[in-house]
Amino acid sequence: MSLSKELLVRSENKCELCGATENLNAFEVAPTTENIVACATCIDQIENEENVDANHWRCLNDSMWSQVPAVQVMAWRMLTRLRSEGWPQDLLDMLYLDDETLTWAKATGVGEDTSNKVVHRDSNGVILEAGDSVVLIKDLPVKGSSMIAKRGTAVRRISLDHENEEYIEGKVDGQQIVIITKFVKKIG
Repeated sequence: MSLSKELLVRSENKCELCGATENLNAFEVAPTTENIVACATCIDQIENEENVDANHWRCLNDSMWSQVPAVQVMAWRMLTRLRSEGWPQDLLDMLYLDDETLTWAKATGVGEDTSNKVVHRDSNGVILEAGDSVVLIKDLPVKGSSMIAKRGTAVRRISLDHENEEYIEGKVDGQQIVIITKFVKKIG
C-alpha cells in the first residue's frame, strides 16, 4: 500500500507509532479503511504476536497522545495486548478515548476477557469452531445405542457445547451424538 502525500504530511514523514523514518508504509486500522503511517517493525509486530518486543512499544508513551483517532486506536490496542508487562497498564489508565474511538479500538476483539471463554480443541490442539468438519480418530461406542461410530468417519457441521470444552455434537449415520474432542481431528 503506497503512502499518500496527505498521510506523509500528517505524519511528518515518520512512523506515527514509534517515530522511525525508514521503511514507512500505510497501515489500515481495521475495521475501517482509515490509515496511519507505520514502519515495517511496527507493522510486523502488530500482525505477528510472536514477534512482539514489549520494549519497542514504550514509544506509545508519546504517540498515544496523538490527535489522530486511528493512531489512538492502535496505541490502545497495543497497550492492551501488552498490559501484562505492567507499564502498559499505567499508560492505559492515563489514556482517554471518546466513546466512538474506544468502540473502534475494541472492534477487533483486542482486550476482551477470554478467561471464561470455552475453547474446544481437537486431539492435535487445533481450535474447533461451530460448523467445522472433523474425523473420528478412534472407534467410539455410542451410549444408549448399539451403534459404534467407526474411526475415520467424517462428521460435518459440528456444534459446540458452550459449557464444556470437551464436548461437541454432530451427526453420525443420521444420528445426532455427543463426541469427546480428544477423539477427533479437524479436517478441511
